[in-house]
This record gives sequence, C-alpha cells and structure tokens, in this order.
Amino acid sequence: MSNLEKTIQTVDTKSVDRLARILGAFDENLNFLSQELGIVAYVDGVKIRLEGEEKAVMLGVNVLSSLVKLAGNGETVDKGRMAYCIELAREGRTGEILSLEGGAVAVTARGKQIKCKTVGQKAYVDAIKKNTVVFGVGPAGTGKTYLAVCLAVAAFKSRQVEKIVLTRPAVEAGEKLGFLPGDLQEKVDPYLRPLYDALQEMLGLETYGKLMERGVIEVAPLAYMRGRTLSNAFIILDEAQNTTKEQMKMFLTRMGEGSKMVVTGDVTQIDLDGKDSGLVHATKILDGVDGISVCRLTAKDVVRHPLVMRIIRAYEKDVEDAEKRKSSAEEKKSRAKSRKE
Repeated sequence: MSNLEKTIQTVDTKSVDRLARILGAFDENLNFLSQELGIVAYVDGVKIRLEGEEKAVMLGVNVLSSLVKLAGNGETVDKGRMAYCIELAREGRTGEILSLEGGAVAVTARGKQIKCKTVGQKAYVDAIKKNTVVFGVGPAGTGKTYLAVCLAVAAFKSRQVEKIVLTRPAVEAGEKLGFLPGDLQEKVDPYLRPLYDALQEMLGLETYGKLMERGVIEVAPLAYMRGRTLSNAFIILDEAQNTTKEQMKMFLTRMGEGSKMVVTGDVTQIDLDGKDSGLVHATKILDGVDGISVCRLTAKDVVRHPLVMRIIRAYEKDVEDAEKRKSSAEEKKSRAKSRKE
C-alpha cells in the first residue's frame, strides 16, 4: 500500500473517562488533530477511528496512543498539549510524550496542580531542582518565569529557603528609576507585574500581602543590589537579556549560602542600545560549570495559544531569511570584487 492510498486505523481509549479527556470540550482536541493532519477522525464507542493518507493516519495513531496512556494517569489533555504531541510525533519523538507524566511542580492557593506541559519545561524544572544557578532562555510563552516562581514558592513552603527575592532591569536601557513617580515599590511594580501575578496565584492574595509586609518576599531592583549578600533565598532575575555584562556579574556574585538563583530571558528581545547582553555573555562562559545549568527553551515549548508558536516561528524564519539574504549579498559583492581585480 503506498503512502497516497487511504487507510483506516483504530485507537482504543479503553474507557469513557479516558475518551472524554482526549476529546476535550465539544471534541475540540479531536477536531484539531483532524485539521492538523488532514485526516478524518471520529468516535466509535470508546474507540477513535482515523481515516486518511497512511502516513498522516499513523502519526495520529502514535499521538493518540500516547495520550491514552497520559489520560489514564489523570493527565489533562488540551489543545495545546495536542499540538505539542503532534509536533513531537512529526519529529519521531513520540516516546518523549510519556516523560510528561509525573507529580505537580507546585499547587496554587486554589488547589490547582501546576505540571510541566513540554519536554523542555520538564528539563528546565529538573535543572532548577538539581542546580544552584539555572539560566532559562527562550521565547515568550514558554513558562520560564512562571515555573521559576512556582518552584520558589514550593521551596519556601518546604522551608528550603527563608525568603524569595524578585529582581529585573526596571528600565530596559539604564534602570533610571529616579525618573519614575512614587517610592521604590511603586517605581518597580509595573515592571515586576508578571512575577507578582504568579506569586498571588500560588500563595493567595492575603498570604501574599502578609509575606510582602514581613519582607519575606522582597522586590530588589537590579540597580539596588550592589554590595548585598543574599543567603537562604530563592532569587529570580527576570528579563535578564537586558542586563549588561557588568550587571550580570554583579547579580550572580550576590549569592550567599543556602541560596538558589534562576535567571530568565529572551535573547531575541534585547533592548540595550548596542551594549552586549549580560545574559548572552553569561550563558556562553558559564555553560558547563559545575552547579550551573543553561536550559534553552524553544517555540516548541510555548504553552499559550497554538497560534503563538506559529508567530514565533514566523519571526525566527524571517531572521533566518534575512541572514541568508545578507550572506548571499556579501558573496555576490565578493565575486564582483574578484572579477574587477
């Protein structure tokens, strides 16, 4: 049978509960699978039948078979996870889907379990647990900052650390906090809002407020960290792509006994007016140092709307195309110069 011929395959979900988890609300997950692979998928009892071109159908079988196992262990299947599993299947990495099984990274104040949704996220979380300093580098939507906050709260609740310190370059090119209205807290609040939101979700608004008042959760703008030693703390530096090399060195050397640092950033969004990024420099010279881990998340690890993944890829392709055009132009220029000589 050639790949162009139609084939029919069946995946047995084995229970109504598993079937419901895989289908999603109004069968949106199954519909998404059909659209992405160009096949027909429909329910037959507790089984899912797939019809279409053989290669696409077998991809669908691989995806659904793995999701049946995940769903059987109580894992949630949504459109984002379905999209991610399809990507893994296309790359021949279906086996990695099952690595997403496991306990929660943390639990929110309302009892919601936070779990890794991609292989890259799991590697990132494992690295934070095992290492003292971790760099999480990747595009928006990969959960690098949110997961760091979740792990910081988990470490605080389990008394591994005594405080949580949040920091980031308050103004992308220079941290000129004096030009902003209000006291120190009011100056940095707008810049640290994503971190605040995550903390409030994890701790609850009341507990979060009390810990802020007691100084257990501390806002420490990068410009104000010189000369300090932070011991027994979980320290998060966000938007680190906008630190200079000097600022990054200063930050990393603030760490005291019993502390853990997570540095997050997106190297495609550097806004330093020609200065070298401290994040880019640090990940080059510190990668491989004992106790330090560099985790690089990609568009595949985006856990927002599936369209975000496509947007990021479009921008990445644009950069690649621009580099190819530049290389081609330079090659033509070089040939023209050689002919003249």
